[in-house]
Amino acid sequence: MHTNPPAAAQLTAFAGKRKVAAGPLHAVAQSLKELVTREPDAQILIFDDASGSQVDLHLHGSLADVLQRLPRAATPAPQEDTPARTAGRPKLGVVAREITLLPRHWEWLATQPGGASVALRKLVEHAQRGNKAHDEQRQAREAAYKVMNALAGDAPGFEEASRALFAGKQPAFLACVQNWPADVREHVLQLAQRGWSEG
Repeated sequence: MHTNPPAAAQLTAFAGKRKVAAGPLHAVAQSLKELVTREPDAQILIFDDASGSQVDLHLHGSLADVLQRLPRAATPAPQEDTPARTAGRPKLGVVAREITLLPRHWEWLATQPGGASVALRKLVEHAQRGNKAHDEQRQAREAAYKVMNALAGDAPGFEEASRALFAGKQPAFLACVQNWPADVREHVLQLAQRGWSEG
């Protein structure tokens, strides 16, 4: 799935199996515009380094046109006079969504201090803290896999590398990707680095 990059994205771009640009969105867009001006038939794939997802950049027109189409970093709105405080809770940015639980879960939540919403928020916060390292490893492996699939899906050892990546078997993974094109191998290894268990 291709997405539009956020303004603060760090990107890496490939022309075939060759890395041709890496860095912040605006710098990569400028490098790629220069590349397609020199090589109009270049087959470019651009990846968000955080997620491994492919991103789209519209490179037609002048460099000024390309840069103008890019998203800009959000700038804070100018401060206006602070409104008078009113009674009640400040806005927390709470979003209402429907959830489905078993009756025994609702019964337990009803006995918790602050009610169901407070208890659920505490449970989610606790789970986020407790699973942070595991979530980061999973996200790193998924990012590496997305890039592998796009750039090396037909490479020898791809299936074995995929299995080793998701099984957390770093030595086997390294052996499988050893003969891949250097730029592809190095980028995949960089993305997968946070995906290995410590120790």
